[in-house]
Amino acid sequence: MSSDKKPVRVLITGAAGQIAYSLIPMIARGDVFGPEQPIILNLLDIAAMAAVLEGVQMEVQDCAFPLVVGSFAYTEEEPAFTDIEAAFLVGAMPRRQGMERKDLLKANVKIFASQGKALARWARPTCKVIVVGNPANTNALICTKFAAPRIPAENITAMTRLDENRARAMLAERHLKPVDELQQVIIWGNHSNTQVVDFTHAKHNGQPLPVLDDYSAMRKAVRERGAAIIERRKLSSAMSAAKAAADHMRLFYNGSNGQVFCMAVYTGNAQSSGASAENLRLAKQYGATEDLIFSLPVVVCNQTKQWKVVPDLKLDGGIVQEIELTKKELIEERDEALSATSGSNL
Repeated sequence: MSSDKKPVRVLITGAAGQIAYSLIPMIARGDVFGPEQPIILNLLDIAAMAAVLEGVQMEVQDCAFPLVVGSFAYTEEEPAFTDIEAAFLVGAMPRRQGMERKDLLKANVKIFASQGKALARWARPTCKVIVVGNPANTNALICTKFAAPRIPAENITAMTRLDENRARAMLAERHLKPVDELQQVIIWGNHSNTQVVDFTHAKHNGQPLPVLDDYSAMRKAVRERGAAIIERRKLSSAMSAAKAAADHMRLFYNGSNGQVFCMAVYTGNAQSSGASAENLRLAKQYGATEDLIFSLPVVVCNQTKQWKVVPDLKLDGGIVQEIELTKKELIEERDEALSATSGSNL
């Protein structure tokens, strides 16, 4: 396939892992950046995974994807982050048996502080970033702190699209509707067990869906879906996570053409102005607070590629109470993570 378009350089961290193994073909086929957009893949993982990473790169070459005009395997940040225009930060420290939450946060602070610095030093200032590695919201927040001011905080997001896709699929099955005809299934807050799954604004082809009496059970099923998959598969939900990351970046990078979807985005701070101030105002209206990465319903302008929080959604009392809980968790995670950066050599 010949194209006059300049290639987009895309970084995938944790590239030797399972999520990346499903994600790479989606990107390489044009599912994310477009069916005529050439790409260059920068694949990054830790040195201990170098041989596996080389094998993944060999497979990319053997697939002979027409859109892939280059692929590179790296175990160092500088070459991997240089000149990138989009980043999938998939790699993170997983929680191990006996590990306390504060230890997990501290380990990931080190990773995402380093990657934030790498973005600031070597990535293009317009680079769009999605954090997939958990705890994704707080990892993304740390990344924004260390990528600033060169990379705008609005360019760094965390993935709650997996939760949204799960909820939409369950709702489609329940209503006997095609999943691609459903809109405005909303995930508020954290990508964790406190996430708020909101079906009350759901629409079918633009028309409100009738409220069902089993939404509470469905919301619980969405929150527990990852654990249910691990129990059966004995591995995490890599394929669906990869699909969600691809869905997220496609709309974030290209514009959503008016489609409402959920991203965990930076809520802003007291110095925010213009569009950022308006997004902060709306985030607070929905129960969030400043200086968090918080999942909200957004649209992305096709021309400016900037996201905007969807206004004027009415929240029922139960949803408001749950948003308070997920906000509290995010504030606690933020404060623990930021305390780990104090006085350190990060």
